[in-house]
Amino acid sequence: MTGETVVVRALRRLRGWSQGFRDLTTSSPSRFAVLVFSSLVLVFTALLSLPAAAADGRPTPLADALFTAVSTICVTGLATVDMATHWSPLGKVIIYAGVNIGAMGVLTLASILGLVISKRLGLRAKLIAAGDSNPLRAHGGPVNEGQTVRLGEVGQLLSTVALSTLVIEGILAVLLYPTLLLSDVDPLTALWEAPYYAAMAFTNTGFTPNVGGLEPFATNYLMLTLLMVGVFLGSIGFPVIYTLWRHHFHVRRWSLHAKLTLITTTVLFFAGAGVFLLLEYENPETFGSMDAWDTTFQAFFLSAMTRSGGFSVVDIGELHGSSLVVGSMLMFVGGGSASTAGGIKVTTLAVLALAVFSEAKGRQSVEAFGRRIPSDVQRVALSVVAWGSTIVAVATITIAQITQRSIEEVLFDVISGFGTVGLSTGLTAELPDPAVYVLAATVFMGRIGTVTLAAAVAATSRSQHYSLPVERPIVG
Repeated sequence: MTGETVVVRALRRLRGWSQGFRDLTTSSPSRFAVLVFSSLVLVFTALLSLPAAAADGRPTPLADALFTAVSTICVTGLATVDMATHWSPLGKVIIYAGVNIGAMGVLTLASILGLVISKRLGLRAKLIAAGDSNPLRAHGGPVNEGQTVRLGEVGQLLSTVALSTLVIEGILAVLLYPTLLLSDVDPLTALWEAPYYAAMAFTNTGFTPNVGGLEPFATNYLMLTLLMVGVFLGSIGFPVIYTLWRHHFHVRRWSLHAKLTLITTTVLFFAGAGVFLLLEYENPETFGSMDAWDTTFQAFFLSAMTRSGGFSVVDIGELHGSSLVVGSMLMFVGGGSASTAGGIKVTTLAVLALAVFSEAKGRQSVEAFGRRIPSDVQRVALSVVAWGSTIVAVATITIAQITQRSIEEVLFDVISGFGTVGLSTGLTAELPDPAVYVLAATVFMGRIGTVTLAAAVAATSRSQHYSLPVERPIVG
């Protein structure tokens, strides 16, 4: 066999692998997204397992390294180890890089990598990329309603994702630096803590680099406000940021998706704060020891963080059981579509609420802001809630059986994982390895999205050219 023949065969094999990658990115980008995130989790698990990544210079146990990698890539914020003391400076740099990569979003990241590999975005890849702002884009067939992102704008959206992440985190870091100095943080320490906090706020992760978390900054209202702003910008989603950037305050030009996201987010923010204030006002372990201003501010801060932020000033484990239930409900909803937040998404809740309202009024269609929401969008919303509820239920039952802990603690931490929030009653840090793996799987499924997960594991869709006879079962 000549040297030339070996080279030719190697080139043909390389060309075949390249064609295989192109086929995967264009024919099944949702599966490619799952593959990308799985690969990232494995890579970061290996990196965090390095002795140099730990403060004590010893390899981190597999369960802890894997869970931290999943929590990092999925921008969740739950941890089985003390994030401030367990990791070395190298480990914290790895985590910082991981949360920014994860914040790009499953489908957006997959589209970017697919673009690099195939040098172009195929039609189906564009459909999937646009599907990150509207799940219907992942389905075949005509779509009649206006979309948040048109196919021709996908490239601009991907640029907006990267640019907005860089700009927003940069501005937050600059603003956070003097606030850290006001809390007597060393100037050199604040120089790296500021971008770290900025990244953890915008990506809705909630990791803190210092011992004690936010407790030293409990009265630093400027810093806490900046963290809330960062969490809000990260949770509304890149399509909404894109819409606001293009149309600013021209509300009439905003897409229906942007309007529903902003309105629902605002309503949940104020409603959550009011409920927490009512339930925890006399709890001496949380708000009861604070004055009226502190209590009100912390209620709003807790409401914002239970949506997906993950930061906390009060001890979550000291909340009343009723408050844990309210927090679980807010975490299950999460933030906006194509955002750094998790959960079933606020637009899903809005669509279902509009459907219930329309049914109560006896209307034939679901309408909002002069637009009709088609029935297939409602079916997708129902599917997301059903799959999300199933994942949470199975994980809760499994972990409760393994740990034999109270159901309200287990449910709160499971929903926090599914919604990629990061708040914990203290249960996560005490989980045995089998429960850690179950919660890691829950976090992974919550991050990549129920619709994406279903599309990734489903068989190739088939067109049905006939309809069956109608028969109405009794419901309700």
